[in-house]
Amino acid sequence: MQWASILLLAGLCSLSWAQYEEDSHWWFQFLRSQQSTYDDPYDPYPYEPYEPYPYGGEEGPAYAYGSPPPPEPRDCPQECDCPPNFPTAMYCDNRNLKYLPFVPSRMKYVYFQNNQISSIQEGVFDNATGLLWIALHGNQITSDKVGRKVFSKLRHLERLYLDHNNLTRIPSPLPRSLRELHLDHNQISRVPNNALEGLENLTALYLHHNEIQEVGSSMRGLRSLILLDLSYNHLRKVPDGLPSALEQLYLEHNNVFSVPDSYFRGSPKLLYVRLSHNSLTNNGLASNTFNSSSLLELDLSYNQLQKIPPVSTNLENLYLQGNRINEFSISSFCTVVDVMNFSKLQVLRLDGNEIKRSAMPADAPLCLRLASLIEI
Repeated sequence: MQWASILLLAGLCSLSWAQYEEDSHWWFQFLRSQQSTYDDPYDPYPYEPYEPYPYGGEEGPAYAYGSPPPPEPRDCPQECDCPPNFPTAMYCDNRNLKYLPFVPSRMKYVYFQNNQISSIQEGVFDNATGLLWIALHGNQITSDKVGRKVFSKLRHLERLYLDHNNLTRIPSPLPRSLRELHLDHNQISRVPNNALEGLENLTALYLHHNEIQEVGSSMRGLRSLILLDLSYNHLRKVPDGLPSALEQLYLEHNNVFSVPDSYFRGSPKLLYVRLSHNSLTNNGLASNTFNSSSLLELDLSYNQLQKIPPVSTNLENLYLQGNRINEFSISSFCTVVDVMNFSKLQVLRLDGNEIKRSAMPADAPLCLRLASLIEI
């Protein structure tokens, strides 16, 4: 049995050796087949694409061609976050920052709000002239530490948030591209006539909760302005002229005691006017001051009026509570009272005055037929 096994093994070996005798180069073919299972970084046509390690990371294989590329500069300050899914935004808010960090050139939206920043140094935005939004509200910025031309090179800037700071004047010059300017909750005391010069594209201006006593004619050149908020200031008179595109005017909580005749006719698109908590009297109002056909809402509450001022029949909401009104004059709403002529007023508030419901004239329901709320 042992001899039979030995003879069988010898026969197999002879057969294998005869197979390789036919090809004298079989050994080189074997070695080549073994090498093909490895990736050779020096092979210009590797079996699979070779991807080198990034420069500056863990050391990897040598580069196929030349020396490795130089490291890329850090494009996001370590104090901030630059999310990959929003590569043009930089978030540096709520971090107790006392200075403005470097802004990469690709940024369009930067958020620095709610920090302890006290200055905006000259040239801080020169590297990112494509900025669209800058949020700097809720800081400690003072006017004397704002670079004079810090915003002038930002020719695409649309929204600037500088509210809730310690500014005493409006930064100037500002880029013409600006559409929204938030300067509320500061310490601004006046607005010079040239402070807003050139802002032809500005649509919203927020100056409420300041210490402004006068604005002069600074608003006239803002031909695209739709919303103007000057509430909670120390104004004694309304601005000298309003922009023609204006739709919303907020002047409540001031010391205004008069409004010129036909004051609102220069703003044919005006819809909402709020003049509550002022010092208005009937002596300071002309007969047609508020008789503007475009007005939909008029708030004259908490003043010193004794009579209802004449309003347009197109007015829908009229707030007169908290005055000294002692009579109900239907002519203030309808010059002619009949089936075809009536007021579109829906809400009328006269509560907190010296008038009683019994003082309403008999033709009041005909004139105010659309009113859903009349408070006396």
